[in-house]
Amino acid sequence: MKSANKLQNSSVITVVDFTKSSREKRMWIIDILNKKLLLNTLVAHGQGSGDDMATMFSDNNESHQSSLGFFLADDVYIGKHGRSLRLDGLDAGFNTSARARGIVVHAADYVSESNIARIGRLGRSFGCPAVSPQVVTRVINTIKGKTVFFINGNNPRYNSKYLNDNVLANFTSPDTTTTDSVRL
Repeated sequence: MKSANKLQNSSVITVVDFTKSSREKRMWIIDILNKKLLLNTLVAHGQGSGDDMATMFSDNNESHQSSLGFFLADDVYIGKHGRSLRLDGLDAGFNTSARARGIVVHAADYVSESNIARIGRLGRSFGCPAVSPQVVTRVINTIKGKTVFFINGNNPRYNSKYLNDNVLANFTSPDTTTTDSVRL
């Protein structure tokens, strides 16, 4: 995404892991440049995706399911949920209808520890990664303006042109020149 000039801020990435229970903090906002966790918080999934666990995903309008993959966290607007952040899906067949579906980061009262205590899980959205009203301003202000937003889930069909095995190998392979040249 950076090489395609899609990002305005490439140091911040948001990761949502829908393989985890809704009772867990499953959204991480990370400053990768400074190697710092900025926030770890609760996040809702779509009501069509499952109860406590998100098990079904879709890019179809009216599915009320969450979508997987890479998004750009784009611009802020005031909508029916108050101040919200638009997401633009980047993975064809998985999330490119996000803007048309109105998939946004917004505040929701059902994203709370008290809701977990009352019904045993978070409430669910119509597909949006909704967060607690207590953290929504911090979340939006941190990730707005074309940062990477990634939603992970259990779907063996998911693939992305942004997941490049060659690039990954460069990050995970030991640097043999450094290892070999350092002798004590």
